Amino acid sequence: MQPLYIHNTLTRKKELFKPINESHVGMYVCGPTLYSDVHIGNCRTFTSFDIMYRYLLHIGYKVRYVRNITDVGHLEDEVAGVGEDRIGKQARLKQLEPMEIVQRYAFGFREVMSLINNLPPSIEPTASGHIPEQIEMTQKIIEHGFAYEKDGNVYFDVEKFAKSNNYGVLSGRSLDDQLNNTRELDGQEEKKGRLDFALWKKAKPEHIMRWNSPWGVGFPGWHIECSAMSQKYLGETFDIHGGGMDLIPTHHTNEVAQSVGCCGNAPVNYWVHTNMLTLNGQKMSRSLGNVFLPVELFTGMKLAADSPSATPSQAKLDGKHPLFEKAYSPNVVRFFMMQTHYASTLDFSNEALQGSEKGFNRLMESYNTLDKLTPSATSSVDIKKIQEACYAAMNDDFNTPILLANLFECARIINTVNDKKETLNVADIDLLKKIYKDFIIDVLGLKREEQSGKSVEALNNVMNLVIDLRKKVKDNKDYATADEIRNRLQESGIQIKDGKEGTNWTIN
Repeated sequence: MQPLYIHNTLTRKKELFKPINESHVGMYVCGPTLYSDVHIGNCRTFTSFDIMYRYLLHIGYKVRYVRNITDVGHLEDEVAGVGEDRIGKQARLKQLEPMEIVQRYAFGFREVMSLINNLPPSIEPTASGHIPEQIEMTQKIIEHGFAYEKDGNVYFDVEKFAKSNNYGVLSGRSLDDQLNNTRELDGQEEKKGRLDFALWKKAKPEHIMRWNSPWGVGFPGWHIECSAMSQKYLGETFDIHGGGMDLIPTHHTNEVAQSVGCCGNAPVNYWVHTNMLTLNGQKMSRSLGNVFLPVELFTGMKLAADSPSATPSQAKLDGKHPLFEKAYSPNVVRFFMMQTHYASTLDFSNEALQGSEKGFNRLMESYNTLDKLTPSATSSVDIKKIQEACYAAMNDDFNTPILLANLFECARIINTVNDKKETLNVADIDLLKKIYKDFIIDVLGLKREEQSGKSVEALNNVMNLVIDLRKKVKDNKDYATADEIRNRLQESGIQIKDGKEGTNWTIN
């Protein structure tokens, strides 16, 4: 097996992947904060790590994939650590229990992950279910001299930590640079330094979610949650930690500091980050009105109703957004996402999605054709070489665009063999089937979208009628009309080919 290389944010270079335990991989990915519907950026991040998870399983590793759910401690101003708890605020506005808010959006999140065919993680811990672990970790950090308590709040002492450790090791930013770019905040006079962040917050009387602690009634800080949960399930040092690149400067930087402050060693060997999304070349933001949810893009997706007990499967069909000409199947959107490397910006546009739909259909049509190929005595193509190229692509930092290029080369070969222009023997046809199953289904997580039997039969009957009528037009030497029929079908995504054995058709 070829070696796997992963780009490590920590070292800013591709590194040979060597897990701590030879046949096992521990992977932690920062999950959603469930105070609203999952957005398309979440889908891109979690789909990227789903493909990594699938590939690690495919090449023989036993993987413990931990993806948390943040249900407490994520405040409105996540950088400064001030404002209301996001879930608590929704609970207050809707006059519900916080866990009702979490439960409602957990249904929606899991339904979207299922629709886009992401495998569930091995463990999906919640922050509220691991309060004792967070309190214990905070106590250890205090004992080691890197945190202090003030009026029921516990803060991590960044500047003291930085005297003996590189606080900006993950972001590549010096302490002075971070201090110069951090504003003074009113109401935080109890903090020793501007960069200090909360490990535990004293709960105000109106704060809904609260727990007893050695420092009084309060709730955990956002950053300590991931450190405590990853350590519990993966150990003090584990293999891979992932998330969106927006988490690097604050959340992940503070995770590193907390874990080192608690245990004295780096928590993660390989940090992996996905890039941001844009829409028609512009960064997505609510102020520009170009943020959209999966429900506004997916066909067959259902939007959560206003009732807090409603789940997406109980509400109305949507799949409409003013910025898009049509809705797309989750399969097509998943395919679109993997056409760009996870570490590169992904730009949504009508043209890109339409092109992805055609590409997905073309790849899946070749899958159907593969099942019907007639073997020859010999092969004119080296299929083993293409299989090796598929592995080389994924072993090069999970390079899905290059993998897809190799799979489309397979599609080209399948079509030329079907057209009797090249040959494949039984063994190579079986190898092609294995490549398609291994990489299209198992690694990339795409599904063969089968139409219902009646729909397929109806479409076949219609196309046979069109082909018969076109043949009569050609027999009458009305070639202009015959060409117009072919061109109009092409515009609709159906390609017809004239050959010695007659005319056949495929969906582009």
